[in-house]
Amino acid sequence: MAAAFVSWPSAPLTESLVKRALSNLPVSIVTSLPGTHECLRLLQWSTYDAIDHDLTHRNPDHVLSSSYTIRKALIRKHYLARCIHSYLTKHLDSVLKDAVPRTWDLEISYADELDEMWSDQLWDLGNEIDSSSQWWILKPGMADRGMGIRLFNSKDSLYQIFEEFEEYSEDEDQTNDTSVIISQLRHFVIQEYIPCPLLLDPTEKSPSGSVLKLPENLQGHKFHLRAYFVASGALKLFMYDRVLALFRCRSDDDDVIPGNVDLTPHLTNTSLQIDRGEEGVHLLDELSGCYILSGDDTDRRALRLFTPEDIENIKVQMGAVLAETFKAAVEMPIHFQPLPNAFELYGVDFVVSHDPTPLRPGLDSLGNSRMFQVKLLEINSEPAIELTGRRLHGILEDLFVAIEQVAVLPFFTQEVGREPSTEVLVVPRHLRKCLDIKVRGSGGW
Repeated sequence: MAAAFVSWPSAPLTESLVKRALSNLPVSIVTSLPGTHECLRLLQWSTYDAIDHDLTHRNPDHVLSSSYTIRKALIRKHYLARCIHSYLTKHLDSVLKDAVPRTWDLEISYADELDEMWSDQLWDLGNEIDSSSQWWILKPGMADRGMGIRLFNSKDSLYQIFEEFEEYSEDEDQTNDTSVIISQLRHFVIQEYIPCPLLLDPTEKSPSGSVLKLPENLQGHKFHLRAYFVASGALKLFMYDRVLALFRCRSDDDDVIPGNVDLTPHLTNTSLQIDRGEEGVHLLDELSGCYILSGDDTDRRALRLFTPEDIENIKVQMGAVLAETFKAAVEMPIHFQPLPNAFELYGVDFVVSHDPTPLRPGLDSLGNSRMFQVKLLEINSEPAIELTGRRLHGILEDLFVAIEQVAVLPFFTQEVGREPSTEVLVVPRHLRKCLDIKVRGSGGW
C-alpha cells in the first residue's frame, strides 16, 4: 500500500491543489500519519510542522517529504544574507555579485543598541546614510507577509522604528498589524531600496492583450516578481516559468515619501494590499508589449516597448541567480541539508532594475542585455499561493501537477532498494531545470 499524508489546516487552497495533483497516482490520501509497517511507501505532503522529519531521515527508501528539514540558509533573511556574502568571498565572478541588493544583518533587542552598532558592524552603512539621500528597507529576518517591514533614510528614523517596536512589545492593545515584538524577533536585515526599478503600467492592457490606455495617460508602477521554484532530492532545481508580477497600489508619480512612511505606495508585498483583490496580480508574460516607463520618459513618443525577448532575458537571469544561490547554500551544510527523499516548493521574490543607458553596453556572461538586472529579494517556504487570485488559479493547478511529475512520481515508480533510474526525466511544460548536481554525502533512492 502507498499512502499520502496531506495536512494544510490553514491553507485549504494548497490542500486542494495537492489532492488534485495526487489524483492520478495509486495512493491513498490519509489525514494522520500511518506506521511505517502499514505501507510500502509514504508521502508526507504537508506543512513543515506536520511532517515527521525523524521518519524522513530514518526511512529514505520508504518515505518522501515535501520539505527539507534544514534550510535556514535559504528561507531566513539574515541567514541568506550571510550565506551569499560567504559565497561571494570565494566566488568573485558569481552572478550573485550584481543580483542581490546590498544587505546588512544585525541582531538587536533595544533601539539604544544602535549607538554602538554605528561604530562597528554598521559603520559603512552609517557613512552612506550620512552622505547620501538613499532610502533603505528594514526587514525582520524571520517574519513574513510584510510583518515588520519599514523604510528609512536616516539614523534617526531607524532609531524611531525600533522605538516603535519596543512600544508595541509593551502595549498589548496596539493594533498596528505590521509591527513586530523586537525582543522576540531580534534578527533583522537592512537592504538598499532599489533606486531605478523597471516601471510599467499594469492597466495599459487587459489580460487578453487589448489596449486600454494611450501612452500619454500611462503612469509607471513599481512591481516585484514572484517565481515558483521546485527543489527535488539532492539536488535538482526547477523554475516554473509562469512568473507573477505583483504591482504596488499607487503609481511612481505619487512617490512622495512623507515623514511617517506609508508603506503601501512603496512596497509590492501582496499581503499588505489584500483589500485590492486580484487588481495588482499579473503574469509577467501578459506585460509583453507594454511601454517601459522607467528612465527618462519625458518624451512619451520615444518610449520603448517591453518585449518577449526582455521577458525571456529576465526569466533566464532568475533561473541562473537562484541556481547559484542554492550552490551557495550547499556550501553551508550546517544551515542547508538537501535530502534525496525530500522536495520543496519555494516562492522567490525578485525586483528588476532598469538602466536605459548602461555604462557597459552589450551582453553579460549569460548572454543577456545589461539593461535589465534581476535582484533577489527573498526566498519563501510554504508561499502564500492563495493571494494569486481566482483569475490565475489555473497556473497553480498546473504548478502542483508539475511538482507531482518531477518530485513525487519518480519516488513511487522506483523499486525499493534500487538506484534511481537513469532514464531522462521528462520535464513538464512550463518547468525549466536550473540546476542538477550531486550533493556529497546525500545518498540516493
